[in-house]
Amino acid sequence: MNTPAFTKLLVTAVTAVVWLCGSAFAGEALKSIETGHTIMKVRSASAGGAAFIVASTYEGTVLGVRYDGSIGWSQPLSGYMNHDIWCEDLTNDGNDEILIANADGAIYCLSASGNILWEFKPNEGGHVPPMYAVCVIRDAKQIPYVVCGGFDKSFYYLLANGQLVKEVKSRDYSTIRPFGPGASHLPKVNVHTINFLRPVPQPDGSDVLAMHASNNHMQGRGAIYQFKPLADQPYMDSGKLQVPTVVGDFNVCDPDGDGAYEILLGTSWLGKDAMTIYDPKTAKVSSYNLKKIGSAGYRVTQSVTIPDGESFRYLMLSGNYLVTVAPDLSAKSERKIKGTYAYNDVWQDATGRLLLASSQSGGSCIHILDTTQSGWQDAFVHLDPPGKIQAILKNTEEARQQLAAFEKPAWEREPIPVYSTWAKKKGIAKDKLVQDLIEHYDSPVFLNSCSSNKENWDRSAMPSEIYRNKRDKRMNYVLTQQQVLDKLIPNYEDAPGIAYWVGHGNDPYMYQLETTKKVLDAANGKKTVLILPELSDTFGDAGYVIGDLFNPLAEYAAENNANIFFRSKNVFWQGDIYLPEWSNVVSGRFAKSVVPSMEETTDRTMELSLVGRMGLWASGAVDAWGMRCSRDNPSFDRSRQHSYQRLPNHFLRTMVFSLANGSSYMNNTYVDMDHMGLALELVAKGALFVPKREEIVSFSPVHLSMKTPDEHYLSNAVNHKVTTYYDRDFEEQNPFVFGRTNAVWPAAPNTEWDFSRYAAGVADRRQHFIPPYPRGTVLITPPQAGVFADLDAPRGQMVDHLHPLYRDIMQEFISDGRHYYSADGKQTYAADEYYQTVAAAIEQGKAQLPLTVAGDVAWVAAQSADNHLRLTLVDSGYLNPQARTALVQFHAVKPIKVTDVLTGERLEMTNTDSVAIDVPLGLFRFIDIEFTK
Repeated sequence: MNTPAFTKLLVTAVTAVVWLCGSAFAGEALKSIETGHTIMKVRSASAGGAAFIVASTYEGTVLGVRYDGSIGWSQPLSGYMNHDIWCEDLTNDGNDEILIANADGAIYCLSASGNILWEFKPNEGGHVPPMYAVCVIRDAKQIPYVVCGGFDKSFYYLLANGQLVKEVKSRDYSTIRPFGPGASHLPKVNVHTINFLRPVPQPDGSDVLAMHASNNHMQGRGAIYQFKPLADQPYMDSGKLQVPTVVGDFNVCDPDGDGAYEILLGTSWLGKDAMTIYDPKTAKVSSYNLKKIGSAGYRVTQSVTIPDGESFRYLMLSGNYLVTVAPDLSAKSERKIKGTYAYNDVWQDATGRLLLASSQSGGSCIHILDTTQSGWQDAFVHLDPPGKIQAILKNTEEARQQLAAFEKPAWEREPIPVYSTWAKKKGIAKDKLVQDLIEHYDSPVFLNSCSSNKENWDRSAMPSEIYRNKRDKRMNYVLTQQQVLDKLIPNYEDAPGIAYWVGHGNDPYMYQLETTKKVLDAANGKKTVLILPELSDTFGDAGYVIGDLFNPLAEYAAENNANIFFRSKNVFWQGDIYLPEWSNVVSGRFAKSVVPSMEETTDRTMELSLVGRMGLWASGAVDAWGMRCSRDNPSFDRSRQHSYQRLPNHFLRTMVFSLANGSSYMNNTYVDMDHMGLALELVAKGALFVPKREEIVSFSPVHLSMKTPDEHYLSNAVNHKVTTYYDRDFEEQNPFVFGRTNAVWPAAPNTEWDFSRYAAGVADRRQHFIPPYPRGTVLITPPQAGVFADLDAPRGQMVDHLHPLYRDIMQEFISDGRHYYSADGKQTYAADEYYQTVAAAIEQGKAQLPLTVAGDVAWVAAQSADNHLRLTLVDSGYLNPQARTALVQFHAVKPIKVTDVLTGERLEMTNTDSVAIDVPLGLFRFIDIEFTK
């Protein structure tokens, strides 16, 4: 043990307790600690007998926080997400070490004063998937072993100093089998990834390692394995775990102190919120299902136990509810406590107090709830977090007040129509704000959102066996054609048009084509938006659906003022759409009717789909593009779906950013008009400038054009459920332009050569709905020149659809998602080498733009008049809002005056080269720039 790392452990122990002097917390039911950061995880630790809180921020910084509310230290680590934390005294010096499982693939060990003592990575090849779980177990001699694992399908035993003892590969013991429609394409052997690792104390003072393992973070219930210390094989296997759905929480506890430990499992899902009690001695389970805990949503149920007189109660945090129940799980014993906000994590410290991480809505506090104090239930009910939440509310209200006095600049045109597809007559359409906007403004246009049961029609003559038999299990196929028409057509009355689901990837044929045509015939020229989610080649035979249904429908829609709101997933708009079967869309044949949009959950490539949709729009392939905000958008990791945001500020800013980029179709669900309605007001009054494509001047002159996509690139991106695809040799030998897109890489660093990093300015695979693109928006487009270009396409040339400044400055690069290619197709360039050429061109190209913006903000610039630019700046922290400073750098224009459109404030400039502009937390700014050329 006499290693440099171990010596460092001993040295840092001397100073570990100094910063804890003065820690205090007593006698309060609830205390909120403002940290200034969005806290994702909380744990408790101790040093020299004094307790403190370990907190992990959205950005991956680790904080040491005293119970008196002060922050003792801050450790940025790698700058990437921390997936798990475990605190334990490894050296028996009275000071806990802090073990971090990081998305960069490492385990970090910190001292109690925040210093990095050591780190462990399974390999140094540069392609290590995230570490996901870490804990400490002890053998009968009380020797501690750090146990860790993640997405490389192994777990590792380490000594207290970080030295590797052994690797245990899941292929040597796993009983978990692949399943589902794609099972034949999955690894042939039984393998899994590590979801949770926790110690189960034994009577002799040793621990058993309890592992929850899975091969599918969206659908797999997985299994629990139990190992003796340093064992290669589990001595106990749960078999197929009998839990309601995906496991998102794992807590080992001894509720009544009798030495019989149990494991509390929590779900991570939509609508199946439950706690399951697992007996590690017998593998028996019992579940308690949570019902009537607010609107359905994507929640993780986390469970602990709290004292209840001489007994105890189970306490579950799920969404914005605390639910307690007696040990016998009697439904009659249930007590519900409804709060306002949902929280990112809960942890029970050594005294039984509950530590709540920040509100999922972008909060910045740690909340300490003491269930032994009277009034704790009411304290939770009335918890209104200080810090960022209050700043968001304050800033939003100020923006509304400014908007009330706003007058659109005289030199700007009238707003273009923006279509909202979510306003049901009996719902949001009755909202006072919506009624006011309908009465006084031409945009937004509120279509009547409607639905019906599905058509029961004869598919027996359909050549495709797949779609002849395919049905969406969520739907009821009970209507005749006439009944469908009787249900849908009346919705046109007293509305400018309607929007409804015409099909889904699970079953595109919910209605026969002739039925949909009859609906469009009855519209009499009114707008119809046909929503088509998730259509891809999931079940094979996509070519049949495209030729038989999609193409004829798109053609008919174009003739009848209708649109197909094509709500795809994964990398569709920078991948699948460039397959030959979709050539009619890319060519521009259906430009009037097809509206590219995204159902963007689990994808982690939002910054790519944005420029994929916009690239098709800019090229002339489509005349409009769409956006979607819904409750599952934040769910990038289905095993940890802390996605129950009660204050949808992330949606407000996504809407503003998308609209400022020219999106003119909004398909939002579960809308909070009190907050999100601000975006609609901004559009109606012209404060938010929605540009036409020929007005935008923030596109980079460099664009990346897609040839037929590489097969592995496409299959990799589609595999966003199964977590067992990691192949170290393949990763090290096969660099991709768009990489790490499957389920193996949640929040992992993007490679240096990944388009997301060098072009979009995005460091990891996470939730970048509001990306910065600091050197201009780099579009992903159809090829414009060379052997891959369709020179006869109806859309024509892209430069004919763009602002005149792009006429002679565009520079095209070609890719298939994996490699780069020369325009003549004769040369192939490796992604990890040629990216430097593309990145250099982007850097050089920014000088040809009127301006660019640096800082952690998203931005769009458009020309609003002969000598005016509209600049939109948005706080880019999707779930971690922050006050930010944008540095606007001027290139091809000379600014005369810079003015805040909402406030009328003229911003001071010290020179004509740049100006710094503050962007409020959780908000945006609209800037008018008067310039000379």
